[in-house]
Amino acid sequence: MNLTYTDPILDWYETNARDLPWRAPDATPWGILVSEIMLQQTPVVRVLPVWHAWMERWPTPSALAAEPSGEAVRAWGRLGYPRRALRLHESARAITERHGGQVPSAHEDLLALPGIGAYTAAAVASFAFRQRHAVLDTNVRRVLARLLTGDEYPPKTQTKAEIRLAESLLPLDPPTAARWAVAVMELGALVCTARTPRCVDCPVLDKCAWHADGRPAYDGPPRRGQTYAGTDRQCRGRLLSVLREAEGPVEKPALDVVWADPVQRERALDALIADGLIDPLQDGRYALPG
Repeated sequence: MNLTYTDPILDWYETNARDLPWRAPDATPWGILVSEIMLQQTPVVRVLPVWHAWMERWPTPSALAAEPSGEAVRAWGRLGYPRRALRLHESARAITERHGGQVPSAHEDLLALPGIGAYTAAAVASFAFRQRHAVLDTNVRRVLARLLTGDEYPPKTQTKAEIRLAESLLPLDPPTAARWAVAVMELGALVCTARTPRCVDCPVLDKCAWHADGRPAYDGPPRRGQTYAGTDRQCRGRLLSVLREAEGPVEKPALDVVWADPVQRERALDALIADGLIDPLQDGRYALPG
């Protein structure tokens, strides 16, 4: 652990942390797990209303597990990447069946849940159970790249060197390590942002290698922003929204009308069926998974 970085960032977080419901003292491990899945590639402002609605309807894993997976897809709304809703439903069932309806605290048990990867397992173990794990999301990786290696952006794919570096900075005390993990994440989200970093507000600006080097521009492989308009992903979203808003199964023309290109539309529909997000019924209609 290096107090040169730790104390200033923890002090900054104490004053500047956003008041988010999954960080509240009474936040449940389930609420934290739901938030981590929802926040993947999705901004906080879009997640908040869906998270609140979700937790009101399904305050426990067993409550979600008792309903069809299609209801999870419906409640997912427009958060995007709706396969996350299916994975969360699968995890709820696994938690109910394997762990008596309680989110497990052991990192290896979290990692064994359906759809839970290394990042999410470490995040839930840290934020819900105050354990000591390196939690490396995009924001944390960017902060550490700039602060310690002098690079504007981290490598496209996470490296073992990044993990070792993150682990070397963890405070030895587990609750402090958990707070450090979320503090660095918040610094990346609010100050050390991808496009317009607010370096003047950084609590460790005087220790930042990237700033000391004159903020050299990224010279790695091209970083292409994701497009959405006109993509298969947008088409899938349109098709899925028809089913989310319907009270029951829909006829094929109700899907056809939302996208003009028939080839792309059928490709997107096939992908949704393959992903388990839409069920084709024997009578020719389509429905959310049962």
